[in-house]
Amino acid sequence: MFLVTGATGGIGRRVVRLLREQAMPVRAFVRLTSRYGELEHRGAEIFIGDLQQEKDIQKACQSVQYVISTHGSDGNPLALDYRANIELIDQAKANGVQHFVFVSVLGADRGYEDAPVFKAKRAVEGYLESSGLNYTILRPAGLASNLLPLAERFRETGLYLLIGDPKNRTSIVSTDDLAKMVVDSVTIPAACNQILPVGGPEILSREDIPRILGRIFNKEPLIINPPMFVIDGLRNVLGFMNPQAQKNLGTFRTLLANEFFCTKEEIANLEAIFGFKLEPLENFLRRYLAV
Repeated sequence: MFLVTGATGGIGRRVVRLLREQAMPVRAFVRLTSRYGELEHRGAEIFIGDLQQEKDIQKACQSVQYVISTHGSDGNPLALDYRANIELIDQAKANGVQHFVFVSVLGADRGYEDAPVFKAKRAVEGYLESSGLNYTILRPAGLASNLLPLAERFRETGLYLLIGDPKNRTSIVSTDDLAKMVVDSVTIPAACNQILPVGGPEILSREDIPRILGRIFNKEPLIINPPMFVIDGLRNVLGFMNPQAQKNLGTFRTLLANEFFCTKEEIANLEAIFGFKLEPLENFLRRYLAV
């Protein structure tokens, strides 16, 4: 039995699909308010719970051989990115889980003090490494599926909002490719007890993304490029009204202000371990946008 947290998210939903296509038993950890009908239709066992409740995690981990943690925080990184994963690891040990797959973030080890999600992910990585469990930690540089809403907006308006330095490099991974790596990690020996940076096959600058959308929709992009001090000003205002929101915006600023890409050697290593060629960003977008 596989337990998948974040099962209705961009990664988790794809992981459940792949596992069910292989006729693997899956327990999908979902919230009551989430849309889990597709997962149920595919034959996944639906576990409705709250990752902030230890008793729910304890129940969900019973009779499980594999744990796949794909969930992220929605404004509470300490509770969801950190504490929930620590409890999942503890329960995995208690239940004799064979393999634990954790989806982290590229740059988790860089020490970004102003980014709560990065700090939480790195702390979980260290805890998992020392747990005694077999594990695979995947650090994606960015998810192609996150660009789909921006692409739809571009389709309608031709506008693309690009905050910060347009020359910053990225290597966005196909979310389908990442899901396949997550699933295959439990059976590929070379992925066991490894921390793997994950990116797409191309190193792109951030300004390449609206150009790709322009090609897809045959439309000249109008790029709106406000400087980083706009975000800094917003954070300062939030500091007076909502300190928690100010902290969370620190993660967003970190993502905008820094480069997150995998080297060609890291990509070649990924393709060698998992045995398939990674999908370019433009291919992914064309498939999902039906263009």
